[in-house]
Amino acid sequence: MNLLDIRNLSIELVNKQERTLAVERVSLAMKEGEVRGLVGESGSGKSLLAQAIVGVLSDKWHVTADRFHWRGKELLHLPLDERKAIISKDVAMIFQEPMACLDPTTTVGEQLEEAIASSMLSGNFWQRRKQRKEAAIRLLHKVGIKQHTYCSKSYPHQLTEAFCQRVMIAMALARRPKLLIADEPTAAMEATNQSQIFRLLASLNQLKNMSILLISHDLENITHWTNTITVMYSGQFVEAGTTEQIFNQPLHPYTQALLDSSLNANSNLPAKSRLMALPGSIPILQHLPIGCRLGPRCPRAQKACVNAPKVKNYHGHQVSCHYSLKELY
Repeated sequence: MNLLDIRNLSIELVNKQERTLAVERVSLAMKEGEVRGLVGESGSGKSLLAQAIVGVLSDKWHVTADRFHWRGKELLHLPLDERKAIISKDVAMIFQEPMACLDPTTTVGEQLEEAIASSMLSGNFWQRRKQRKEAAIRLLHKVGIKQHTYCSKSYPHQLTEAFCQRVMIAMALARRPKLLIADEPTAAMEATNQSQIFRLLASLNQLKNMSILLISHDLENITHWTNTITVMYSGQFVEAGTTEQIFNQPLHPYTQALLDSSLNANSNLPAKSRLMALPGSIPILQHLPIGCRLGPRCPRAQKACVNAPKVKNYHGHQVSCHYSLKELY
């Protein structure tokens, strides 16, 4: 049984006069202990999908799905409070902007201690305060913060964004979630710190059997840490498969373009040469193309692309394209 099983999830932005389909019929499944990458350009709907899973979208976003199962239980049929109680217990999320997520009026130590569930403590109430402090220090050490005293007594604005991101990771780990959603967890960090965080997530996956949904715009970077990858473009599902399938045999023109624009693919280019890239930019919500949203930028686009393509399955390697690259292999 899948830990998370979402089929044909759509997210609409509801304004006074119109409804805009920001995410269109995206499916996502995760098994226990799996590390899945969710990849796409900024504006592709990755963070919206993650926030819909956690249940933190505001009322202006309307979420529908044919199936939204968490450990076999259909969540969309439950009252909102009950759904949030289930998700908050088993799912944690590391948000993309840590400064905006931390309370500026409370010290980092107090916020981290508050994130530790009472069920993880033992003894009488006067012993639990000390246990919370000790648990908070262990979490800070786990994410690579050695100056735990300075960090605990500081307010978010007194720390760098990289420090705040580590604190957010520590808060996410405090409840020992079964699924950790990491939305660009290393965006504000240097390369050495990025590797440390990725190794931490990998060890949690291996030692605690924690499932991880790793969201990134850098396809090449996350191939070292994931088992499977799902690619999105402008709110639509593009391709999904094992990391080896996606990296070595991409079937969608957009996935191929992401790989062609990576540093490794362009390492032999002469100085000041143009990098490989698709023409144009990702469309805005107010002017989405009909059918396949990659159509205006796609080098293989034809008349049929004005209709939304159906998902094709090649032995577990899924692609949503009228003219996939399958025939090239």
